Amino acid sequence: MVTPFDPIPEPMLAKAVAAVPEDDRYSFEPKWDGFRAIVVVAPDGAVEIGSRGSKPLTRYFPELVTEFAAQLPPGTVVDGEIVVRAGEAGAEHLAWELLSQRIHPAQSRIQRLAAETPASFIGFDLIAEGGGSLMDVPFADRRTALERVLGAVRAPLHLSQTTRDAALARRWLTEFEGAGLDGVIAKPLDAPYEPGKRTMLKIKHERTADVVLTGYRIHKSGQGVGSLLVSLYTDAGELVPVGGASAFSNARRLELVDELAPLVDGVGEGERSRFSSGKDVSFVRLRPERVLEVRYDQMEGWRFRHAVQFLRWREDRDPRSCTYDQLDTPAAYDLSAVLT
Repeated sequence: MVTPFDPIPEPMLAKAVAAVPEDDRYSFEPKWDGFRAIVVVAPDGAVEIGSRGSKPLTRYFPELVTEFAAQLPPGTVVDGEIVVRAGEAGAEHLAWELLSQRIHPAQSRIQRLAAETPASFIGFDLIAEGGGSLMDVPFADRRTALERVLGAVRAPLHLSQTTRDAALARRWLTEFEGAGLDGVIAKPLDAPYEPGKRTMLKIKHERTADVVLTGYRIHKSGQGVGSLLVSLYTDAGELVPVGGASAFSNARRLELVDELAPLVDGVGEGERSRFSSGKDVSFVRLRPERVLEVRYDQMEGWRFRHAVQFLRWREDRDPRSCTYDQLDTPAAYDLSAVLT
């Protein structure tokens, strides 16, 4: 496949900051919670979808490949996000779980899910046009070019909205969360496109919760704790798994095995990850007697949307007090309004 870039470039990244900057040198836009995608339409019309990692996404989203070929000019390379929409009209939201199910080895399953849970694409940067690279062009000019290329696209392709008004961006940070979005991105107007570099800023919600430790998975190396499995109690007294906390040092992984040994209550079969390629993902069950505080960003249904961050043990908390009513629930917001 002949493309403007060989290989497809890594996407430009963002570093976390605490607040929306009051700075007229930035453009602000919603932070979409999906699969980052670099979409290449070659001069001959062939389409390739690159990802943030090394795994191409092309085969998993045939419905988008068709739309890219039909709606984007040859020689175009667009940076954006693949998402799945769910919910009734007027109450739509992003559905991370449905999106993650789209990564499947069976072609028959891919075709079925493409029809049942079709994906959408939101473009937010243009890094090649007419076969020529725009990487050295300032973002303000790349955005103008992006609006020219994507200005008339039809769903399921969309152009991400932007603003230079920091007050409006702060409002987006609050309102758009109700539609399942992940925060706000700030892009320097004069910055070139720098693959793999954290040139942009991201502002995300950060919250804490006290959760019950109910198990752990062994680290992929076979030694130590890979992730702590955590749960919350419902009002009816049911203990519901809500996610996992990882990112421990090698020394701490080994320490945790001994530290948690008195709580071991057996070995069970965990949820099999779509990305695990058949690896053993069994877990060690623990009696629900310890509480930890974690940092999280959002919930999806009954679970944390992303992996949570361990903060500290809460020996002062009764596990039964760790219920869903401690969680902050954002006001609902219609995803269609964000995409308009």
